[in-house]
Amino acid sequence: MAFSFGTYRPPILCKATINNNTNHSLEASYIRRAAELADKSAGFSSPHPNFGCVITTAQGKVAGEGYLYAQGTKPAEVMAVEAAGAGSRFATAYLNMEPGDCHGDHSAVSALVQAGISRVVVGMRHPLQHLRGNSIRALRSQGVQVDVLGEDLKSKTLEEAQKTCLLVNAPIICRAASQVPFSVLKYAMTLDGKIAATSGHAAWISSKMSRDRVFELRGRSDAIIVGGNTVRKDNPRLTARHGGGHMPVRIVMTQTLNLPEEANLWDVSDVSTIVVTQRGARRSFQKLLASKGVEVVEFDILNPRDVMEYFHDRGYLSILWECGGTLAASAISAGVIHKVFAFVAPKIIGGKNAPSPVAELGMVEMSQALDLLDVYYEQVGPDMLISGFLQPLPDVTPVIPSVDETFAIDPTVTPHESSIIFFYKAWDPYGAFSNFSPHPIQMPDKNGDYATWLSVEHYYQVRSDWDTVKIDVMYRALKCKFSIYPHLNSMLLSTAGSVLVEASPHDLFWGGGRDGEGLNYLGRLLMRLRSEFLGESSTSSESSCLAV
Repeated sequence: MAFSFGTYRPPILCKATINNNTNHSLEASYIRRAAELADKSAGFSSPHPNFGCVITTAQGKVAGEGYLYAQGTKPAEVMAVEAAGAGSRFATAYLNMEPGDCHGDHSAVSALVQAGISRVVVGMRHPLQHLRGNSIRALRSQGVQVDVLGEDLKSKTLEEAQKTCLLVNAPIICRAASQVPFSVLKYAMTLDGKIAATSGHAAWISSKMSRDRVFELRGRSDAIIVGGNTVRKDNPRLTARHGGGHMPVRIVMTQTLNLPEEANLWDVSDVSTIVVTQRGARRSFQKLLASKGVEVVEFDILNPRDVMEYFHDRGYLSILWECGGTLAASAISAGVIHKVFAFVAPKIIGGKNAPSPVAELGMVEMSQALDLLDVYYEQVGPDMLISGFLQPLPDVTPVIPSVDETFAIDPTVTPHESSIIFFYKAWDPYGAFSNFSPHPIQMPDKNGDYATWLSVEHYYQVRSDWDTVKIDVMYRALKCKFSIYPHLNSMLLSTAGSVLVEASPHDLFWGGGRDGEGLNYLGRLLMRLRSEFLGESSTSSESSCLAV
């Protein structure tokens, strides 16, 4: 990938010298500030990540700051460079995340290079694989020193700073890893664990200060989900009227579509409402909703997982669940809830049949209870806000199976910069690397006579001594396959610099396993063969030059 950002190239600084003299506490404070700036755009920039940038001079003075205000506005790096002006020259830029808003957009990198930034400190690499590492490589190719937390800079202080970067972009990290939007379950309950009285009355459990915080949470979300029971009993508006954020879409999830004809959510003059329901439910009522401008989406089987996958495909990043206990339990059981915000009011309402925040989960022992991670306590007026993750933030760093052995085979691949090419089934883009691809090979049989085998898989299955010679036999079979088919040879050579992983989730010898725990011998043998072919090509080229 070529980049051209003008003639200026900042001086290449000695990395070892900088790292030895860096004040990690100061570096961490700038990264945290970049993350704090990025967080200002939560809700506005969706479906894009949240970006923040802090530029400091050699004397440690902040020269400029910026963040991506909303989609379609200037990148954080451009804003910071403009604010810093001449102070950008030979300065250091601190980014909460590697730039990369969309493929082919290099405005952030261009701004940093042209401004004369000499060093960039990155809190985390881009979580999307097609953008991951692109801007870092581009900056380094222009002579800018780039230090990535956890790779080039390591300490406990910086690890904590990196965590803030991860939290700020938790929605896109979860979306990239789990194929569902980042979902937050919010509820308010009394000290004895009730979300309403036995009568169903619930206004108000929490204080006005807590309710204002809920408006802020809404303003950070793409959509709010409630169940049909909430619509029938509370007739909510679900606005972010006091939060200063954007207005999230309202989603009603109802199996039967047993909803009132008149409801605040059917007023779509300011913000849209989507009703998701079972296919075929109350056709006449669907027409009534459509006449009011409410979108109705039908599902063959209505469940939280399918609904979330649907809204993932529509580009939603963050969903706030403000539902009752039955739907909350269903969503938790489906594994789509990532974080919980519980407002606990110092009140006791009692009631054997009063509803609780989460209904039946099928647990019978306390040892089965779900523990929150990274729990945070905050007093909000008279109430206590308890928040935490139901599941850890996924690590989107590509996992390379048998990493040490892989790098020993091919020193051109590196842990953080190399792309990973997965192959498994024969119809995959690189499925020709599979043993099952229909490419006949000629190999000796048990008598030493050459015979044609329909695939590599057919050949090695007939070896009675397979367990003792399988690696050597597999390598010779692969060499035959990739030697006699020019297009396969070209495909293999085109992957130079990439790690090859056989993505079988079950074969832990030839494959990489489900979570990278496999030995990946097939991928490693292909990389070894690739290096051999590249070496032969290089030797051939040198011989040709000598002959001339």
